Amino acid sequence: MKQRLLAAALGWSAVLMPCAQAQTVAELQRQIDELKAMIKAQAESGRGTRATAVRTAGRTDAGTRPAAGRPVTSAVGAPAVTRAAHADRPAFVIDRPETWIDALLPPAPQPLVDGPGSGGRPKTWFERLSLRGYTQMRVNETFSGDTTAPAGRSRLRSVHDGGVTDRGNFTFRRVRLVLQGDIHDRVFIYLQPDFAVNVANQAGTEGRGNFAQLRDAFADVFLDDERRTKLRFGQQKVPYGWENLQSSQNRLTLDRSDAINSALPGERDIGITAYYTPWHVQGIWDRLAKDGQKLFGNYGAFGVGIYNGQTLNRAERNDDLMVAGMVTWPFALDGLGEVFKGQVLEVGASAYRNRFQPEIRTGGVSPRAFDDSRVGLHAILYPQPFGLQAEWNWGRGPEYDVVSRMIAEKPLSGGYVQAMFRVDHSVVGPFMPYARWQTYDGGWKVATNAPRLETDEVEVGIEFQPIKPIEVTLAYARMKRREADERRFGQAEGHLFRGQLQVNY
Repeated sequence: MKQRLLAAALGWSAVLMPCAQAQTVAELQRQIDELKAMIKAQAESGRGTRATAVRTAGRTDAGTRPAAGRPVTSAVGAPAVTRAAHADRPAFVIDRPETWIDALLPPAPQPLVDGPGSGGRPKTWFERLSLRGYTQMRVNETFSGDTTAPAGRSRLRSVHDGGVTDRGNFTFRRVRLVLQGDIHDRVFIYLQPDFAVNVANQAGTEGRGNFAQLRDAFADVFLDDERRTKLRFGQQKVPYGWENLQSSQNRLTLDRSDAINSALPGERDIGITAYYTPWHVQGIWDRLAKDGQKLFGNYGAFGVGIYNGQTLNRAERNDDLMVAGMVTWPFALDGLGEVFKGQVLEVGASAYRNRFQPEIRTGGVSPRAFDDSRVGLHAILYPQPFGLQAEWNWGRGPEYDVVSRMIAEKPLSGGYVQAMFRVDHSVVGPFMPYARWQTYDGGWKVATNAPRLETDEVEVGIEFQPIKPIEVTLAYARMKRREADERRFGQAEGHLFRGQLQVNY
């Protein structure tokens, strides 16, 4: 209160000063200096009191510390106000009224600063967590092909995109929200639902779309201060296949390949994974990320885990665990000469062993657990500007046998080869044309009766980004596919135009 009264007195003195004829300018200046000295003393006294209060608050939990331990660095702290920040503010000048307000106002309060040993305010829950996501809207148009067929013959359909039909127009492929953040120095959480899931048999045989379904719900526990080693608990991606681990938000092609994704449709399961990443490997990935490359996500240079084995959002059916592992290693090719400067080649392998029980058409789940095991290889030459990407896998899995009319264990194989070219600057923004060929012969275990797929497909397309939040992909595909239905035979063929608008937020 005293400070406010003194400031008001100084203001009135400055305003009435031209009217006070009896006083000299020197006397007025002396009075002003005395008032400024008193205001400064009051301000310093107030700051001392506030500093004492802050130090006292820093020694108590006050319900704001993370449940597991000490405060962590704030992500939303206000910038510190320093004397240098106001070095360009004009000093009080008697004949310049525009400088009076700065002299009358008290100094701005110093914000609380988080940091190790600072005794400052720990982060609140909303400062530790972030929310992001993306939406994909698609349109599929068949130029020609077997969009319809009589009973017993395959129609042109895709196991990845329900919008590929004889009546499909606009669909939501994905509507994702991600809640993530560090709740402790050594604990990271990740939660992701999808709001574009289709549910069948809602009105007879008619389905309904755009239901919410859990995709990811896991916690990472870091075993060292450098976060090179971690354990991941919960529903998560299984470390098998480079493209399977790559987010659909980053992937260049519209869908994953049949051969790799057939191992783990939905890519996820409930379990525990251990990941380890050496520093120099992380350094290469960080450089690629800074350059804008489409990485697979940091799932570790080495990853191994155990899972239920029935894939995404399906109840466990046996007491056997799925074991999966992957190793991937990037090599910087700068030492091969000037032409390879900045180039990175990443190679690796993955494998899993599992026992799987498919759904059967007579109802329920097969009482028999079938051998479901694979091994795969991958290689990626990151586009700078030209790139190549390829994966292949072999194994055994459940597949419907048309002769015995029963599910049996059968061999499978397939993969893809993809070429792409990256242009960072153009009148339409960055863009990347690509071409991919894929093939697969084997069972699709998550469909009823584990039908056999026979896929042979060529796709060419282009992705461009006119503005940062928007990505547009246009693609043409020549498809030859066997429908994922054991009651239909042969391959359907067709020529499709496909478009996707992705909004990142």
